[in-house]
Amino acid sequence: MRIFLNPLREKWNEIIQRPQINNASLKKTVAEILYDVKQNGDGAIKKYSLQFDGVELSELKVGKEEIQEAVLTIDDELKSAIGLAKNNIEKFHLSQKEEISIVETSIGVSCWRKSVAIEKVGLYIPGGTAPLFSTLLMLGIPALIAGCKEIIVCTPADKNGKVNPVILYVAHLLELKNIYKIGGVQAIAAMAYGTETVSPVYKIFGPGNQYVTVAKQIISGEGIAIDMPAGPSEVAVYADASCNPSFVASDLLSQAEHGGDSHVLLVAASLEIVDNIKAEIDLQLLSLSRKVIIEKVLANSRLILIKNIDDAFELLNEYAPEHLIIASDNAELLSQQVINAGSVFLENYTPESAGDYASGTNHTLPTNGYAKAYSGISLDSFVKKITFQRLSKEGLKNIGNTVMSMAQAEGLDAHKNAISIRLKNL
Repeated sequence: MRIFLNPLREKWNEIIQRPQINNASLKKTVAEILYDVKQNGDGAIKKYSLQFDGVELSELKVGKEEIQEAVLTIDDELKSAIGLAKNNIEKFHLSQKEEISIVETSIGVSCWRKSVAIEKVGLYIPGGTAPLFSTLLMLGIPALIAGCKEIIVCTPADKNGKVNPVILYVAHLLELKNIYKIGGVQAIAAMAYGTETVSPVYKIFGPGNQYVTVAKQIISGEGIAIDMPAGPSEVAVYADASCNPSFVASDLLSQAEHGGDSHVLLVAASLEIVDNIKAEIDLQLLSLSRKVIIEKVLANSRLILIKNIDDAFELLNEYAPEHLIIASDNAELLSQQVINAGSVFLENYTPESAGDYASGTNHTLPTNGYAKAYSGISLDSFVKKITFQRLSKEGLKNIGNTVMSMAQAEGLDAHKNAISIRLKNL
């Protein structure tokens, strides 16, 4: 862990830089896999499943029997926990439904907007060392609330050709039927282009590693919508004298265990806070099962001392974290300075892991600085907003001359004529 004491502003961008890999080489590799799946469908997917996941698959779709078997393996305590999380996520996302509001912009001129579900969506659920069944809750629930007609789920199988049973339990709970044993870039390709087994979709959702993120960016350039560039996970914490150092350390460690390419950042108000948190990190790390992964992340972590609060939040907004924790008794006031973040966690008893699982907010969020322009997943992510308008005869009279004048000024005679021909008919 590197410690920076009141760094000069011109050094900020260098300090907050996320770890990078060879992007040109990455794009080339990803593009080749995408093209192969586009051309060769299921055959290419099975080839890459063997190459990357070490599993030889005869069938890509998860059958009913496998789902039923998985459901029987889940204990009641976990089922209860998932049920509570499901209820909270549903409550929060149901609250985002919008009623149609008709606005009369001029007498006789009515305008309104209607939310219409995206018909076909694909949900990518990461597997590997940490199968994220919680992500299926976060994506599946708003897709169902929105009313998406076709929901495709892709998630990698283990070396025995089985999908994580908790992921299948959640799919069963949400009554999702189209579950496929496909991971990584090949999953994005399958949902984007379609194969003999997998139907293509209109929009793809879900976090992933840098390979998955690049795959989503490439297919978005080909006209297939994506939720956001959601790559390796990250957290930033602002901590002042009222923080609990052990709590802050646990938050930094919890984010670091996602994977070796994760990133954690601490901005603290004093050197004493930095030292106390670092000591807690060293202590807690000893008992964690993913110690090796966490140590790799901590090697690229940043502990930054900035005494001035305004400067501290200016740096945090420049970093634009996926998750931002304000570990302070004054968090609500300080949060007014936040303009770039995926999701914000206030005060000392709001750990980032609460948002990951059960508070109700969505945990699929923009990473790598994309929070400067992107929002996290919400109900809006699964719908299109279509505008409507209706003019009565009186309405046409009220704005007709305005439209004709503007059309004439732009040299668009046919536009002007579309108004005048109707006015002459009145």
